[in-house]
Amino acid sequence: MRIFQFLLLSLALFLQYKFWFGHNGMQDYTRLKSVVDTHEIANEKLIKRNKLLKADIDDLKLGLEGVEERARHELGMIKPNETFIRVLPNK
Repeated sequence: MRIFQFLLLSLALFLQYKFWFGHNGMQDYTRLKSVVDTHEIANEKLIKRNKLLKADIDDLKLGLEGVEERARHELGMIKPNETFIRVLPNK
């Protein structure tokens, strides 16, 4: 009877060790979970960037307002008889 109890205890300890420290155990799970969370955050940022780029492309395809806005903002172009004022924020 004592040998049977010892074997059951040994089996329980072995299974616990495998669960916490073995291959595909809890340590691997937490490590992979953190990697997946990191990739999900990166994917969310990329999805937001793609939505902004798609909106910008749609705006440029639809009319000249987008082209004019881009020329004013990026190139500093102004219309005749127009005054361009740039306000810089304090650092």
